[in-house]
Amino acid sequence: MRYQFVDCRWDLGDRSRGRGLYLEGHIPGASFLDVDDDLAAPPGIRGRHPLPDPGDFAAAASRAGIGAGVFVVAYGLMGGAERLWWLLRHFGHHDCAVIDFEAWLGPLTAGEEEIGPASFEPSPRSDDTIEADELAARLGELVVVDARFAERFRGEPNPVDRVPGRIPGAVNAPWNEPVPKLPPGELVAYCGSGVTSSVTVHRLALAGREAKLYPGSWSEWEQRPDLPVERG
Repeated sequence: MRYQFVDCRWDLGDRSRGRGLYLEGHIPGASFLDVDDDLAAPPGIRGRHPLPDPGDFAAAASRAGIGAGVFVVAYGLMGGAERLWWLLRHFGHHDCAVIDFEAWLGPLTAGEEEIGPASFEPSPRSDDTIEADELAARLGELVVVDARFAERFRGEPNPVDRVPGRIPGAVNAPWNEPVPKLPPGELVAYCGSGVTSSVTVHRLALAGREAKLYPGSWSEWEQRPDLPVERG
């Protein structure tokens, strides 16, 4: 089995920062995948970071050196690595781990890398996501986890959410903090656009609990005036 490091650093407020950080210095041999361009479809009615088309993701993964027999080691910022981890599992590739870039004590390489060719064959799952209408219909029976910061969860005005608020009944588990003890039941995680909630899903998986991802997250939910909003 071959190992492939993948750099998934990104910045919500600066789309060019991730690649800039990669070019400044990355783990030797690492490829780069852009959260906005490679790990998501264009923004729109499905939210800020909709799931990418299987063919588009396969092309990006192949360019990054990911295919059968390749173990991916992802690192990033603000959920970028966990987003790749989740997408790989979603498309049928389970050989992936996430590491903390700050814990890397080895050398760094600047500039572009020549990545060996690979062929990624997507095999999408249908049991690891939930859509807005089903989520709204099942609010009373699901354990819904909001991975945004507490002030956004409470519905305080902020520069990111056009409509402040949360999905009714959700519990707050900010993505940058340890996951608190959650009630038993079927878990669903969401955030602003499905990226940082991947951190929550990853941590839950490490703890032995599976959670579905609501890919559209709040950036889709807030566009639907027919869906309920809770604040406070």
